[in-house]
Amino acid sequence: MKKFLTTLLFVLFALTTWAQNRSALDILKSDPRRAYGTDYPYQLQTRPLTKAPGGYKAFYISHYARHGSRYYWTDRLYRDLDRQLTSAHENQMLTAEGEQFYTKFMACKDELMTGVSELTQLGWEQHQGIARSMYNNFPEVFKKGGNVMAISSLSGRCVISMSAFCQELVQCNPKIEIREQSSRFTLDGVVPTDRQNPVKHDFPKSKPRFEANRDQFKYDDTLPQRVISRVLLPADSLPKDMRRLGINLIDLYKTLPSIGHEGMMGNILSDNELVEGWEHSNLGSYTWVFEPRYDMIPILEDFIKKADAVLNGSSDHIADLRFGHDTCLGPLTVLMGINGADLDPESPFEVKNCYQNWETCKASNIQLIFYRGKKGKDDILVKCLLNGEEATLPVPTTLYPYYKWSDFRSFYTARCDSVKQLNKE
Repeated sequence: MKKFLTTLLFVLFALTTWAQNRSALDILKSDPRRAYGTDYPYQLQTRPLTKAPGGYKAFYISHYARHGSRYYWTDRLYRDLDRQLTSAHENQMLTAEGEQFYTKFMACKDELMTGVSELTQLGWEQHQGIARSMYNNFPEVFKKGGNVMAISSLSGRCVISMSAFCQELVQCNPKIEIREQSSRFTLDGVVPTDRQNPVKHDFPKSKPRFEANRDQFKYDDTLPQRVISRVLLPADSLPKDMRRLGINLIDLYKTLPSIGHEGMMGNILSDNELVEGWEHSNLGSYTWVFEPRYDMIPILEDFIKKADAVLNGSSDHIADLRFGHDTCLGPLTVLMGINGADLDPESPFEVKNCYQNWETCKASNIQLIFYRGKKGKDDILVKCLLNGEEATLPVPTTLYPYYKWSDFRSFYTARCDSVKQLNKE
């Protein structure tokens, strides 16, 4: 009977997750910029949270965040567009709208090239807002002050994101003491795949099951060519160097809100056109976050280890903060099965129901909130927030969105150990 009830709970939570995300396309239509996927700039919104069970109060938070909005991660995009647009301009190949965009692009080219990969003002503000929201949502954790540990990847945009977040927490309450660290010593807990990580891992990789049926998904792939036609005059043949122009323009367009240049491209591209191709792009994103999910085991184990230290009294931290990248947060979401991200459907048409790439947006974050009851023997409870919203986990519970820490710990320890054992065989 106990085994049956446990299985039933798993099924119910899987069904709940699918039902919650059933309206992914409706959500997308209500905010078309979500079609930017991982380039979507974080939207700070106040969400109502479920009140904790009677007598329980939050006392500790463990967190992982992606850096905030930034310029494009490599100068390749800006260099390619500079070369392509300049060539088209000099050869009188640009349309009137193409010429207008060329003028605007050249006016900000130096800024773009200088800012490559760096955090923008919006990125700073995103982490300020998330920190203040965390403080306001869980004042009982922070009101007396206390010690916080924050670690970051070695990347400047992550270090500055960490600084923005931590400064805001201290602004909320100067009694909070924060130790910030960006170091090879802590890479295993924030970016275990970094080449400079002294701890080396070799976890197995696997593709999601839908890949075997990907050809069932048909989509209109003409958008890059349509974009080109709005920038370039008709020609018998397109020079080889221009063939990626459409893709480059799409990549640039999705970054514009993050760098303060929204609207620069005029009518060359629209949010609604990106919506049309979002489901296909989401498939690629799911494969991208699914394959390296086990590489994030050290981060999940860091969550568990640091929580254990707080609970056994060897750590006095009121919060542990981590600042990294989408290449970690996305796969970590799958590893933990947040909102069903680990369901691994066979049909490409079902992928959107378990994972939406806008959830791995700029400044996306996972928060684990720990609760203690009035009585010392009460179970420790934990709640998971994904981008500020209560999220489901594949852990049995009768208290959703709250989970017993003992169940959480056992479930994820077993998941990590099973992968490690598989790696040894």
